[in-house]
Amino acid sequence: MRTKGFTLVEILIVVVILGILAAIVIPQFTSASTQARESALVSDLQSIRSQIELYKIHHGDQLPGTAPTGATFVQAMTQKTDQDGDMAGNDKYGPYMQAIPINPFSDSNSVTTGSSKLAAGSATGGWYFNTSGTDAGLFQAADDKANPDDATYLHVNY
Repeated sequence: MRTKGFTLVEILIVVVILGILAAIVIPQFTSASTQARESALVSDLQSIRSQIELYKIHHGDQLPGTAPTGATFVQAMTQKTDQDGDMAGNDKYGPYMQAIPINPFSDSNSVTTGSSKLAAGSATGGWYFNTSGTDAGLFQAADDKANPDDATYLHVNY
């Protein structure tokens, strides 16, 4: 009488086939994850940039975080302000965002401000906002983390 079941060779063949399939499929998921983070970054940049433009319209072409009252960029975008960008008094504008989104590549929502456009790999944190000069008002993703190919993620062209 012969018992029914799989032989060791049959089981090994199935395991090898599953290993080959896993080796083909897993790198594709890694690429999809990077593409999803890039898509989220582009969406966040578009949202923030449109809210910066709305802030400028409400505040006489003044950039958020540059008011003489001393409000930071984050305060100007997430709290109510008056026409001068002041947070005390007749606060009828804003908030423009509930919170600054987290940069999906650096896992930070910090905003650094400065007076020049970023070069690739020159800043850390979540975001960078240029407050003066020819690129005043430019909002960029700041990231010095490297991907597996050692290329930095600094998306300045979105």
